[in-house]
Amino acid sequence: MKFNVNQQDLQQALNYCQGVIEKRSTLPILSNVMLDASNSKLTITATDLDLIFIHKVNNIEVINEGKTTTTSSIMYDIVRKFSSGKKINLSLTEVSKLQLESEKSIFNLNCISPTEFPLTDEDFDENEFVIYSKKLLKLLNKCKFSVSGDETRHYLSGIYFHQTEFEDKYYLTAVATDSHRMSISKIRLENKINFNPIILPKKTIFQLCTLLDSYDGNVKVCNAKSKIKFELDNSVLISKLIDGKFPNYIQVIPKNNQKKLELDLKSFLGSVDRVASVSLDKKDGVKFILTKDNLNLSVNNTNSGDGNETLVVKFDHDLEISFNSRYLIDVASQLEGDSIEIFFNDTGSPALIKDPSDFDSIYVVMPMKG
Repeated sequence: MKFNVNQQDLQQALNYCQGVIEKRSTLPILSNVMLDASNSKLTITATDLDLIFIHKVNNIEVINEGKTTTTSSIMYDIVRKFSSGKKINLSLTEVSKLQLESEKSIFNLNCISPTEFPLTDEDFDENEFVIYSKKLLKLLNKCKFSVSGDETRHYLSGIYFHQTEFEDKYYLTAVATDSHRMSISKIRLENKINFNPIILPKKTIFQLCTLLDSYDGNVKVCNAKSKIKFELDNSVLISKLIDGKFPNYIQVIPKNNQKKLELDLKSFLGSVDRVASVSLDKKDGVKFILTKDNLNLSVNNTNSGDGNETLVVKFDHDLEISFNSRYLIDVASQLEGDSIEIFFNDTGSPALIKDPSDFDSIYVVMPMKG
């Protein structure tokens, strides 16, 4: 095996692989990436057995075709320290080491035979649909912060994707909750798709966001029984799905929150962030004291002190309620317009948060006790 590749192309591909490969893998082969040079293409594959990532670097100069595997983190570390954009020559030596040569540097890395690399033949049925990358990224971003980190309820540790129908229009709807807060967002589909509801794992979500961040184009989505495949121009991500039943989230959406608070988004974000500064562990609730057209935000911490701010708002009732500041900041950071709308019922009931500039997303946040 012998080929040449541009430093930036290889660095980007290996960078994506870092998010897939487990740092402390029991199987040495899982710390490796597979490199396959053939047909003027370099195909790089990384897997942790639950997630498979395949990336193609096109139009490279292949002198001798072949494949091998080597430690991903070491190769990435070397490649990113080479001069940007320079040519890297890679070759497999007789003693089965991968030689990397660029400018004045030569490295020889240990390899493991590619036959040990765990690759399964993925058989995906024809349930394929296409979605624009930035729309999918928006769905993921609006929901990912509400995904649960609680290992015991594995069915909450991902985003629930399903097709919904409303007034003869079809949507791809995403929901995430950790039982303290919930995000729901949807995007319009051009027509009805063949898609079974799935729960996409947290690790897959973050890997997909990284890929979509730097990609502008269509994504082909295809799900088999327990797996899903996302195809971009030069990358493919195949992931196992979470096996479990997502709770009936519709029941949780507050139905009778009539007390509407309207205020400027930037001021709200800034105020919550500032008053929460006195709380070291961010566990102290931000207390809302609402009177007519007035919101007082305060945090009181027995060890460090207290802080409060007052904002002019649109509100017609009297109400006191407390929230975890982190939850409010997470939601508010995802809103797109200049204002935020929060709908309340009473002190102990969840609040409904809406973005006036995005009717397709809503958020529910539970209040804190006391």
